[in-house]
Amino acid sequence: MPPEQSADANFKTKEGRKSFWTNIIAVWLGTTMEYVDFALYGLASGLVFGELFFPGQTPVLALLSSFAAYAVGFIARPIGALVLGRIGDKKGRKFVMVFTVMLMGLSTTALGLLPTYQQVGILAPLLLLVCRICQGFGAGAELSGGAVMLSEYAPVKHRGLVASLIGIGSNTGTLLASGVWLLVLTMPHNQLLAWGWRIPFIFSVLIALFAVYLRKSMQETPAFRSFQENRKKEETILAASGKQQEKDKGGWKAFFVMLGLRIGENGPSYLSQSFLIGYVVTLGVSKSVPTTAVLIASVLGFAVIPFAGWLSDRFGRRTIYRSFCALLVIYAFPAFYLLQTANPLVVSIVIIMGMCLASLGIFGVQAAYGVELFGIQHRYSRMAIAKELGSILSGGTAPMIASALLAATGSWIPLAAYFCVMAFIGLVTTFFAPETRGRDLTLIEDAI
Repeated sequence: MPPEQSADANFKTKEGRKSFWTNIIAVWLGTTMEYVDFALYGLASGLVFGELFFPGQTPVLALLSSFAAYAVGFIARPIGALVLGRIGDKKGRKFVMVFTVMLMGLSTTALGLLPTYQQVGILAPLLLLVCRICQGFGAGAELSGGAVMLSEYAPVKHRGLVASLIGIGSNTGTLLASGVWLLVLTMPHNQLLAWGWRIPFIFSVLIALFAVYLRKSMQETPAFRSFQENRKKEETILAASGKQQEKDKGGWKAFFVMLGLRIGENGPSYLSQSFLIGYVVTLGVSKSVPTTAVLIASVLGFAVIPFAGWLSDRFGRRTIYRSFCALLVIYAFPAFYLLQTANPLVVSIVIIMGMCLASLGIFGVQAAYGVELFGIQHRYSRMAIAKELGSILSGGTAPMIASALLAATGSWIPLAAYFCVMAFIGLVTTFFAPETRGRDLTLIEDAI
C-alpha cells in the first residue's frame, strides 16, 4: 500500500479510529492549555498587571511595561521550537507533547502564586519574566506539534478540516480565559487586585492535569511510524554497504514562506485579542466590554475555524489564506477609526470581526498548510522554528510595539498602519507559496 494512504488505512481499523480520536482530544486539550496561558496573560496585561507589577507609572507606560513582559515569552518560543522540535523529529511527537503541556501547566499555575510589586518589590516583575520564559519555551513546540499530529493522522481529503481543530483548542483556551476573567471582573476592584486576579491562573492546573493524562495514552502518527521504519531499514543497508546516510532533503524556501505566512496571521491576531483589550480601556471603555467581545468571538470560533479548514480542503490552502490576508488589510484602518467612538457596541463588533478574521479563520487554514510545506524528516522542527520566529516578529512583539506607537504619537493612525503592514506581508507571501492540498506527508523533501 502506498505510504500516502497510511493515515486513511489507519482510520479504517477500530484501533486506528480510537487512536485518531484520542489524539484529537489530547491535542485539543494541550492547545487549550497553551492558549489559556497566553490569553490569561494577555487579558491580565491589559487589565491588572500594570497596577500589580509595574505601579507608579502612567496608564500607557504601565501597559507598555506589561506587554514587554508578555513579549519575553515569545522570545523563548523559538528556543523551545529548536530544542524540542528536533527531539520531536528524531524521537517522536508524543514525548515532546507530554513535556510541553506539563511545563506550561506548571508555569501558568506559578503565575497565580506570584507575589506582587507591593509585597517584594523588583523581584515580582523578575519572577513574572521567569514564568513567561518557561511558558514560551514549552509553547514553542506545542502548537506546531499539535498541528503535525492532527495532519499526519487525518484522512487526506479532510486534512484541512481535521488540522484546523488545533484552532479549536486555541479558541477553547481563549474562551475559558475570557469567561473566567469576565466573572473575576465582577469583583470589587480592591478584591480583584488583592487576590481575585490569581483565580484564573490557578484554575488552569485542572486542564493541565487532564491533558497530561490523555497525552500519555497517545500513539505516534502513521506517517511518522512509517518514516521510522524506513529510516531504520535505510540505516541498516547503508551500514552494511559502508556508505554514509543521505543528508536532509530540503532547502529553506519553505521555511521563509512559513515565516511570511505566520507574520500575516500572528501580528493581526495578537493585536485583535490582546492589545485592543487594553487600548479601548484607555479610551474610556469599560473593561467588561472588550472581555465580553473576546468571549463572543471565541464562541463563534467553534464554527469559523472548522469552516475555514473545510474551505481549504475544497478550494485549496493558498486561495483561502490569501483571501483572509486581503480582508485583514481592508479591515485595518476602518477598525481603528471606529474604535475612537468608544461606543460599546461598535467596539465589540470591531474586536469580534478582527478575531474572526485573524485569530480564528486564517489560523484554521494555517494548520494543514504549514505541515504540508515541509518534508517529514525535519517537519516538526522547521515548522515550529518558522512559526515562532514569525511570532517574535509579529504576534509576541505586536502589543508592545503598538503600545510604544501609542505612547509616542497618541494617534490611532500608526496603529492601523502597523496592523495593515503585517497583514500585507502575509498577502504577498501567498504569491510565493505553493498549493499543498493533498500532499503526501511521508515525503522527505519540502513542497517548495
